[in-house]
Order: sequence, then C-alpha cells, then structure tokens
Amino acid sequence: MGDRPKRLAMVASKGTLDMAYPPLILATTAVSMGWETGIFFTFYGLDILHKERVKHLQVSPIGNPAMPPPLAAMPGFKVPNLLGALPGMTAMATMMMQGWMAKAKMPTVTDMLDLCVDADVKLFACATTMGVMGIKQEDLIPAAQCAGATTFLDFAGDASVSLFI
Repeated sequence: MGDRPKRLAMVASKGTLDMAYPPLILATTAVSMGWETGIFFTFYGLDILHKERVKHLQVSPIGNPAMPPPLAAMPGFKVPNLLGALPGMTAMATMMMQGWMAKAKMPTVTDMLDLCVDADVKLFACATTMGVMGIKQEDLIPAAQCAGATTFLDFAGDASVSLFI
C-alpha cells in the first residue's frame, strides 16, 4: 500500500443503541489515526443514519445473554431471556445503557455521527435496502451517501481492515 493511508471498511447492519456505538467508535478512532474510513449501513443499520429513527434507538434484552440486571447489587447475575420479553424491559435496558454512556461521558449516537461527518468518514447508505425498507435519501442525515454494493465494494477492496458489525 506504500504511502497510502490505511483504510477501514465496515458494514453496520443492526439498528439498536448498543450496536450503533461500535462502528461509530471504531470509525472516529480510525480517522484520528489518519485512516480513511467508510461504513456501509444496511438493513436495520440504516436507522443509525435516519434523521428521526436515530433519536429512538433501543437496546433489546431478548437474545442478549450478557444483559446485566439493573441493580449492581447482583454481581454475576444475568437477565434470563424470558424476563426480557416482559413489558417495559426494552425501555429499561435502553435507559440503563443511556445511563452508562452518560456516566462514562460518552457522546450520544447523534454526536458520534457528527464527529464522523466532521472527520470525513464515508457514510454509505445501502441503496438496495433503502428501497426494500421504503427509506428515501431525504430521510437520512445529509452526509449519508446512497450507494450500491458496488460502490462500497470498490471502497472496501482497498481496505487494510474490513469488519462486519
């Protein structure tokens, strides 16, 4: 790769609060290291780029075996999947994560997106799944680039690191 900077290419396919942070954290870290960075948002990952849906991302306790209880007085205990199906558990899990992030002084997902935009991270919105899910370009943040798989693969083809998150 010679004098070219390293390149990070990621695919973000999940639109939950807990899955929005990993690609955004990795992207902002990579660009701070001088890497070219792009994220391909597809299926529910498009919610991260959606102007309205991004404000309402949630954490699902169902199917998340690492989900801790809301009380720190129960170390080592994990919330059984069955309890995750109870009404209000998704809201509680979401509030817990928002609290953890605020306590850690982590930026919100929207703030992380702004950091990505300011750092010139390429935000590819999958054209195919936009059509499938009825999402229009105007539904997305202005920096999102509607792109087909070939556009992203062209970018990813020269990547030093590729991740599916």
